[in-house]
Amino acid sequence: MLNAPILVITDHTGSETEGFKLTGPSAQLLTLARSLTTAEIHALALNPAPDLTALGKYGVTQVYSPEFAGLSPRVASVVADCALAVLTASSAPYAAILNVSNYRGREVAGILAAKLGSGAAVDVTACQIVDGSIEASKTILAGTWSSTFKVTRGTPIISLRASAVEALPAENPTSPAVTTIPVEFSPASKTVKVIASTEQGGDGRISLTEAPVVVVGGRGTDGDFTLVEELADTLGAGVGATRVACDEGWIDRTAQVGQTGVTIAPRIYIGLGVSGAIHHTCGIQASQKIVAICDDPDAPIFELTDFGIVGDINEVIPQALEILKNR
Repeated sequence: MLNAPILVITDHTGSETEGFKLTGPSAQLLTLARSLTTAEIHALALNPAPDLTALGKYGVTQVYSPEFAGLSPRVASVVADCALAVLTASSAPYAAILNVSNYRGREVAGILAAKLGSGAAVDVTACQIVDGSIEASKTILAGTWSSTFKVTRGTPIISLRASAVEALPAENPTSPAVTTIPVEFSPASKTVKVIASTEQGGDGRISLTEAPVVVVGGRGTDGDFTLVEELADTLGAGVGATRVACDEGWIDRTAQVGQTGVTIAPRIYIGLGVSGAIHHTCGIQASQKIVAICDDPDAPIFELTDFGIVGDINEVIPQALEILKNR
């Protein structure tokens, strides 16, 4: 274990009128941070009213709330400037800076690494302490290889893939102190102005990139995603699809998983009627457990599965749903 504090860049959902709520991936980051150091966990909150109850639940002792001066935290350079302001304000050097590996998070990691003269590790799926420093792991080459590495100079900037870690509350909840910090924003931050933003519409389910369980429908559904959605709702899972299902218009393109869609790393992947074409499986190989139900015994998906069933999903899934609902 390290003995220096770790800074976590946290995300919230909501608004000032409705209140802000800590996101699931940020809770996972805080859980990871506690597993890496015996020192304090500090959080950078990108809103004026952070979710102190949730932050305390996951062991944060100090929260930094920046003054945005009319700029938007949706801009990566703005977030990076805020993190640099925290580094200046903090009395002790940080062992690492953690953030979520989404589109903005990866850009933030790159900016911070360049400005700090250190290194950034993005799309990380696991971290551990080896010989007194952080060793990170991720999948590469479309999920066909696993890579393990360290940042050898400066403060490591680590972007963790959502759902890579299970969010667990701290044994002893804290009451975080809140410090408002002024920020000297860079010209890059001042040149971008967010006029308006609209949250992408969804189906009310957890997003694919954040879901610990994902149910994916393929050609074998014949265009009927009823069982896919019913199983997902029963498990509290996200709903995904193969490229052919999206090409046929059976489900929105945003659900596509694979090389030309999103890459996911849930704890459990469940494929219904998915054959396992390479352009799909390269987006799921970071899953901890892979389950598949397909009526083709020679389907490539069975080469990857931890548990596979050769059968008709219209016969298998109703039985599974009945058992799950009875439990």
